[in-house]
Amino acid sequence: MGQAVSKRAAAEAVIVALPGAKAAVVTLPPLAARPLTGRVASWLRAIAVNLLPPLLTVALLLLFWQIAASGPDSSLPPPSKIWSEARDLITEPFFWNGSQDIGLGWRILVSLQRVAIGFSLAAVIGVLLGALVGQSVWAMRGLDPVFQVLRTVPPLAWLPLSLAAFRDSQPSAIFVIFITAIWPVIINTAVGIRNIPQDYRNVAQVLRLNQLEFFFKIMVPSAAPYIFTGLRIGVGLSWLAIVAAEMLTGGVGIGFFIWDAWNSSRLSDIIVALVYIGVVGFILDRLVAFIGHVVTRGTQAN
Repeated sequence: MGQAVSKRAAAEAVIVALPGAKAAVVTLPPLAARPLTGRVASWLRAIAVNLLPPLLTVALLLLFWQIAASGPDSSLPPPSKIWSEARDLITEPFFWNGSQDIGLGWRILVSLQRVAIGFSLAAVIGVLLGALVGQSVWAMRGLDPVFQVLRTVPPLAWLPLSLAAFRDSQPSAIFVIFITAIWPVIINTAVGIRNIPQDYRNVAQVLRLNQLEFFFKIMVPSAAPYIFTGLRIGVGLSWLAIVAAEMLTGGVGIGFFIWDAWNSSRLSDIIVALVYIGVVGFILDRLVAFIGHVVTRGTQAN
């Protein structure tokens, strides 16, 4: 009886379709394009914020230097005298008048070539040794004390040994760069490896990664901020070491130029060379920092 009633009710049911509301298209206002003058003003503001403070500081230092060194008892030349005596070194860094009479640009390139070789070797070997020390407890106990002792040896103290071993100034200078730059790379890499989260190691065990895969896929990406911190310190020490080594080994590098200028009492040339060295060192540091920023996707602290 109940089923018959429900069937009859279903048969008598009428489906009523309500009239649907017509969809209205809402037009959003166009996105206002930033005017060109606003973008230019923003660029100029950023340039002014970043460049004006150092330029103002340099101008004040030059003014103070000019006033302090203009007296008759001053032993250092003022900036005006440096410009008049070493103008060719400033305006023509790549002139070539012979094997030794060349511009500071060519000398910088010779020194940079030695730094590139020595620092590259230090980077590769330093990362590998740092990974070994950071990953193995026994390696840390055996090698870390030795590294801590050797890294305190001044760079030039290695030069006599390298000259005795290689009997040539070129590989000796490269060895001094290598032995100077490798310690911060080893230490920072080892610290980065030790700080790898345990979850990453567990994932590597689950995926059954071999040692080579674990090194490239887990260890290096995780420790990259520490590694590039060590590389930045190492490249700065490399630049310091090559200038000091070239003063003693000779050649056409920037270090030998400073020593030769000192022996010839050309103080203006020395000061110009020091400015070149500082600018190139700053560029090297910024270059390694930029590469580290790209590799670590901005996680590295500048």
